[in-house]
Amino acid sequence: MRKVEVHPYDPRWQALFAAEAELLRQVFQDNLIQIHHIGSTAVPGLKAKPIIDLLPVVRDIGRVDETNEQMRSLGYLPKGEFGLPGRRYFAKGGDERTHHVHVYEQDHPAIRRHLAFRDYLRAHPDCARLYGELKEQLAERFPYDAASYVAGKHELAWSLEQKALAWKARGAN
Repeated sequence: MRKVEVHPYDPRWQALFAAEAELLRQVFQDNLIQIHHIGSTAVPGLKAKPIIDLLPVVRDIGRVDETNEQMRSLGYLPKGEFGLPGRRYFAKGGDERTHHVHVYEQDHPAIRRHLAFRDYLRAHPDCARLYGELKEQLAERFPYDAASYVAGKHELAWSLEQKALAWKARGAN
């Protein structure tokens, strides 16, 4: 059973992202357009579960399924769409999870949503602090109940996401 743990921001998360992104570039090769660091570890100063979330954007999502063996060789468990149509999801580390990979085909609306959320929290440290404090409280309250942890942060995360999308729509960078 995985324990929900939220840690203070660690500047090494950026280097862990960069190293893993390089491995993924070798896997996805010419299908890859770009790789983004998303999630809480991508926001300086934000408390987070120490799991690096990567979002590779590809030309053809169907070709990603052909990389499952290569991903397994890197320690990833391929999980297909895992409940989100148009995504390919991979998890690394088992119960000691270290990385999540969320692959989307170019122009999928989830890409915009993930990047807007990340960029909004980067640009609004007060919101990032509030979100981090809630996650920390939830992790303390539900250390072995990931579903309750996720449910507990849903309302604030959704609200921040809506603000982020509106902010991006106004042309914010």
